[in-house]
Amino acid sequence: MTILVTGGAGYIGSHVVRQLTETGRQVVVFDNLSTGTASALVHGEKLVVGDLSDTAAIETLFSQYRFRTVLHFAASIVAPESVTDPIKFYSNNTRNTLNLLTACARFGVERFIFSSTAAVYGLPETGTASEESPTAPINPYGTSKLMSEWMLRDIALAHGMKYATLRYFNVAGADPQARMGQRTPDATHLIKVCCQAALRMRDSVSIFGADYPTPDGTGIRDYIHVEDLASSHLAALAYLERGGDSVTLNVGYGRGSSVREVIKVLKEAAGVDFPVREAPRRPGDPAILVAQADRIRKLLGWQPRYNDLRTIIADAWRWEQKLQKSM
Repeated sequence: MTILVTGGAGYIGSHVVRQLTETGRQVVVFDNLSTGTASALVHGEKLVVGDLSDTAAIETLFSQYRFRTVLHFAASIVAPESVTDPIKFYSNNTRNTLNLLTACARFGVERFIFSSTAAVYGLPETGTASEESPTAPINPYGTSKLMSEWMLRDIALAHGMKYATLRYFNVAGADPQARMGQRTPDATHLIKVCCQAALRMRDSVSIFGADYPTPDGTGIRDYIHVEDLASSHLAALAYLERGGDSVTLNVGYGRGSSVREVIKVLKEAAGVDFPVREAPRRPGDPAILVAQADRIRKLLGWQPRYNDLRTIIADAWRWEQKLQKSM
């Protein structure tokens, strides 16, 4: 059956769409192309350009294809922006997810996979978050995603739909063949920012806080390769198709890398030095945020293939070089 992927022309969605297609799945992508691009759909997947705020367009889409499975990626994701423009995030993330879930309930969708975030945990005391950790988001981005999780839980229960909510940690890297990757021009992700600095697209890279209680004083994050993240969605889909119960899972490696470590490895991979400046801590940034991610391995049998910082950075660098040449 045809699978609907919202936001499937974006960074993470396009990797998932490609993997789905390569396993023989039929995919329809619904995307407003605000951050995604049609060129990321490398196997000629069907693209419907539209916005989840348009309930008539959603109705037409579901009437035409009668989806039984939906993967939902479409969202605004830049956490600092959510603080200055919360209306955008509650509109695009929460309200539009409700629009989608309403259609899923009306048309009898059986399986729903939701792109969530570790931002729902806020600032975990130990620096490690398990699925049982308290949810206490500190910005509208995290709150908008948590609200969507609640809506999904309640609507799925009422309408007999099974779901998998996947809480991502720090997604990075690109397709190893450099067919797709992150295109966001005003990126805030550290690895992309460093790549842009190595390409002289930025004057420098800022370290926001060099006095954290960590081995080198900089923040530690759980970086996961986008290819492994994408494969977790296929594992979640297979689990639901086998009759698995609804589930919420962390997606990460369970180990962290510091800001200084990322910068060092990227400079080595690029063979380029660039200025690095120390700046004050950003409000709300935890010293450490790492996934406790044993459950996804045990329940889904998911096995990451790219669990190596140098591999993540090498693939990201290869993509950024290609992207610059195409500009």
